[in-house]
Amino acid sequence: MKTTSVMIVGVGGQGSLLASKLLGRLLTDEGFDVKVSEVHGMSQRGGSVVTYVRFGDKVYSPIVTDGEADIIIAFEKLEAARYARYLKTDGQLVVNTQQIDPMPVIIGAAQYPEVVLDELTAKGVQVEALDALTLAREAGSAKAVNIVLMGRAAKNFDIPYDKWIAAIENTVAPKFVEMNKKAFDLGYNS
Repeated sequence: MKTTSVMIVGVGGQGSLLASKLLGRLLTDEGFDVKVSEVHGMSQRGGSVVTYVRFGDKVYSPIVTDGEADIIIAFEKLEAARYARYLKTDGQLVVNTQQIDPMPVIIGAAQYPEVVLDELTAKGVQVEALDALTLAREAGSAKAVNIVLMGRAAKNFDIPYDKWIAAIENTVAPKFVEMNKKAFDLGYNS
């Protein structure tokens, strides 16, 4: 099997590290060789966070380079644009339509680009956009955006639904399992 490269990108505090842990556990349980690498940057101050997850029969490096990602899961629109260059020509971008203003926008030094997803689509990027924040709130918590997005992204993997649910049960703190299973289901069926 060829090596598959996934990037999970977002802003600090959105749960991208839990999402990568979930994906890593699932893929390991499925018998793949898995490599995960996390880059935090200024994540605690709302900065960019990126996680690389690569899997296959044998993976030698966790790092994804420009044009190599099969799937990018973006927790925020601007982060999707920031990392789109990493996507393969036929790659898939799963993106939350949520807007989180970066510091230059907050202080008035820049404007948030309103048509960022339209621009990516115009460039030929295969964009699956969804309002994961609304679905997360429906599941019980705005913090479940990460699992909603993993539910939507799951359709890009050849792994049965019940295996994803088992990975949630084995990864998420017990008191949050049911909410996260609901969030996953809402994303999966969106």
